[in-house]
Amino acid sequence: MPKLWVVTFVVFLINLPFGYWRAGVAKFSRPWFLAIHAPIPFVIVLRLLSGLGYSLASLPFTVGAYFLGQYLGGRLRAGRKG
Repeated sequence: MPKLWVVTFVVFLINLPFGYWRAGVAKFSRPWFLAIHAPIPFVIVLRLLSGLGYSLASLPFTVGAYFLGQYLGGRLRAGRKG
């Protein structure tokens, strides 16, 4: 179980800069899609190297961390503008 939390936290950290980048480009542009999809290979490799694989019990944690990192990265960028 501690391995799951470490992987979840790392997935979150990986997605923060990509969410920050995504918030600064035009929606549905090529860089926008790249900012969303570029971290996926890192997450896959991380899951495989950690031994988590694709167990259904761990997917909600890592998927949630993925979206939370993207969201908060975007909020960080929005907060710097205002």
